[in-house]
Amino acid sequence: MIYWEIFLAFFIPGIIGYGGGPATIPLIEHEVVHRYEWMATSEFAEVLAIGNSLPGPIATKMAGYIGFQEAGVLGAVIALFATIAPSLILMIILLSVLMKFKESPKVKLLSQIVRPTIAVLLGAMTYRFAETSVVDSGWAHSLFLVIISYWLIEKRKLHPAWVIGGSLIYGGIFLS
Repeated sequence: MIYWEIFLAFFIPGIIGYGGGPATIPLIEHEVVHRYEWMATSEFAEVLAIGNSLPGPIATKMAGYIGFQEAGVLGAVIALFATIAPSLILMIILLSVLMKFKESPKVKLLSQIVRPTIAVLLGAMTYRFAETSVVDSGWAHSLFLVIISYWLIEKRKLHPAWVIGGSLIYGGIFLS
C-alpha cells in the first residue's frame, strides 16, 4: 500500500501542477505533510532547501529523497517515475497527435517556424557561453579548446562526451 501512496503523492501534483517544479511544490507539500503525514512542515522545508541547493529539477530530487525515506530504493524509483509520468504521458499523446497530422499544411508550417526559432535560440546561447568563456578563461584557452574540440569531434570522430570530459580535465588543471 505504501508504494501506491507514494505513487499518488507525486503523480497527482504532476498532473495538476501547471508550471513545472515550483508550481508542484505546494501540492507535494500538501500530500507529504498533510495527507500522508510522512514528515513535518519543518522537515519538508529542509528537504526543499536541500533540493534547491542541488542542480536539476526540484520535484524529482524531492521525490527521490521522500520516496527513499518512506520505502527504500523501490520507493524512490516509484516516486521518481510518478513525478515524470504526467509529462511522459502528455508527450506521448502529443507526439501521437503530431504524427497523425504530420502531413497537414498547418503542422508543416509550424515546423518551418519552430526550426529557425530553435536555431536562433541555440545560437544566442552559444554566443553567451563563448563570451563567458573568453571573459572567465581568456582568449588563448578558449580558442585552444574550440580548435582542439573541433578537431577531435570532426576530424578524429571522437564522441563528444570524451571531448567534454577532456575539457573538464583541462580546465581543472590549467584554469583553477
